[in-house]
Amino acid sequence: QVQLVESGGDLVQPGGSLRLSCAASGFTLDYYPIGWFRQAPGKEREGVSCISSSDNSTYYADSVKGRFTISRDNAKNTVYLQMNSLKPEDTAVYYCAPCQTVVAGTSAHIVRADSGSWGLGTQVTVPS
Repeated sequence: QVQLVESGGDLVQPGGSLRLSCAASGFTLDYYPIGWFRQAPGKEREGVSCISSSDNSTYYADSVKGRFTISRDNAKNTVYLQMNSLKPEDTAVYYCAPCQTVVAGTSAHIVRADSGSWGLGTQVTVPS
């Protein structure tokens, strides 16, 4: 069964850090760009970051640039999202999925690359 499972979410104080994991089963992550997406209460889901499959190029939404770092460990079939300097506005359920990126100037627009179902996600809460 092809599946991506998110983990690592928690409640963290403003300014704190978390590392999210996206573990793949049933397929090899190496060949796919994989991204992180998030959905806050009452808001639409948005693309946060994407890492390419070819050269591990990374892309970030303007809202997280300089604070979040995406990486992949192909040996573990896992993609990570290191989140530093967390803010209350980072509170959301975070999901991973295949991604594609449209770059316009210095900004990246990250969208889901397939039409699959979303996983359960992992909750990140940063209280105000």
